[in-house]
Amino acid sequence: AVCLVYDHHATTVPQKLIDIQHSHILQAISSLHVHLDHHDCLEVIVLRGPVGRINNLAESLLSMKGVKLGRINLVATDPNPKS
Repeated sequence: AVCLVYDHHATTVPQKLIDIQHSHILQAISSLHVHLDHHDCLEVIVLRGPVGRINNLAESLLSMKGVKLGRINLVATDPNPKS
């Protein structure tokens, strides 16, 4: 997942986030939007796929102009779970 905080009044981040998620529909499987205060919003975007692809997508999200804080949280799953 990628967690980021941005000021929704001062940037075009909200629309860019939507555009990126729609253009990566197979990797961006869910998102959560939280209003932290009058200016700042928290966006959590759950990503799925190969770690290299996820890292590239996450870095493009976090490097957007207007993002104040951000973090990538990777969780690995077993590709061959035992039944």
